Amino acid sequence: MQHMTCAAASLCALALAAPAAFAQQAEGTFEGKTITLIASTGAGGHHDAMARTIAQYMPRHLPGRPNMIVRNMPGAGHVLATNYMYNQAAADGFTLATVVNSIPMHQALGGDGVQYDARKFGWIGSTGVSNLTVIAWAPSGVRSLRDAQAKDVTLGATGTGSGTFLYPHVMNQTLGTKFKIVMGYKTTQEIDLAMQRGETQGRAGGSYASVLQDHPSLLKEDKILFIAQIGLDKEPKLAHVPLMHELAVNDDDQKLLRFISTPLKVGRPYFAPPGTPPQRLQALRRAFDETMRDKDFVASAEKLQLELIPLNGEELSRVVDDTINSPADLLARAKRAVEPKG
Repeated sequence: MQHMTCAAASLCALALAAPAAFAQQAEGTFEGKTITLIASTGAGGHHDAMARTIAQYMPRHLPGRPNMIVRNMPGAGHVLATNYMYNQAAADGFTLATVVNSIPMHQALGGDGVQYDARKFGWIGSTGVSNLTVIAWAPSGVRSLRDAQAKDVTLGATGTGSGTFLYPHVMNQTLGTKFKIVMGYKTTQEIDLAMQRGETQGRAGGSYASVLQDHPSLLKEDKILFIAQIGLDKEPKLAHVPLMHELAVNDDDQKLLRFISTPLKVGRPYFAPPGTPPQRLQALRRAFDETMRDKDFVASAEKLQLELIPLNGEELSRVVDDTINSPADLLARAKRAVEPKG
């Protein structure tokens, strides 16, 4: 009986020590370390600003309070950074990334350059995103989507994995628009400068909040106009701007366009490479969730006009899996719609 009592006592001691042991292990993992956060966009702009705000506040919620720095890795419509995270980044919890929400869909549709399986990433969480938009440069004479259905309208794009390409290309296939998509820009900031120089007439794929943040004076002067939005429901302040799927002329096209609008659920995601140790991923997820509730972080985000519609890592992972594992017939039709022509 005495032996059983001792054994029970030992088991209780181990159970009580487990959380402390985890905390010590996590402390040793992060203390004195530097975490690199890869951003698939160029410096400047909404996505980069959010990454840098996360890097400022998330370390205070990680045991050991590591440093966190942002490294920009734009290119190939965000596929460059995604491939890097899958094939080259060390799976040690010290390299994280944030990419655009179209990356899982790009894989599901067999997009160019995919060397990753988004289902295998360690999804940490998402800050969320407002509806994506198509904007037009008013001085070019483009003032509505009807104009783009009546004549060629030139838009800049960063790559086939980006919403700058995907959404206007799909509109061309289903809505009869005549968007002429010019590839080769590294960042959306480059596209916007080209638009203001008269080289292009607009841009697709920017969130409503990011356009508000990047171009307040141009919007006030009515030089930039919203001509379409991508999402499942309208932005309250864009009630006059049509949703992409609302413009479909038949049920099949509307179903297709609603499906292609689902990446909005992914928001602005953050993730770790495949194979990241579960305890470290758990610590990163917990720190991310706590950061989303951090009053100082929220105040900084509001000051910078950064949208916050948080999604935790487990929910984000399910959204990614559901997107990639969608019915084969729907994926086949969507793939035909987004496939680059010529």
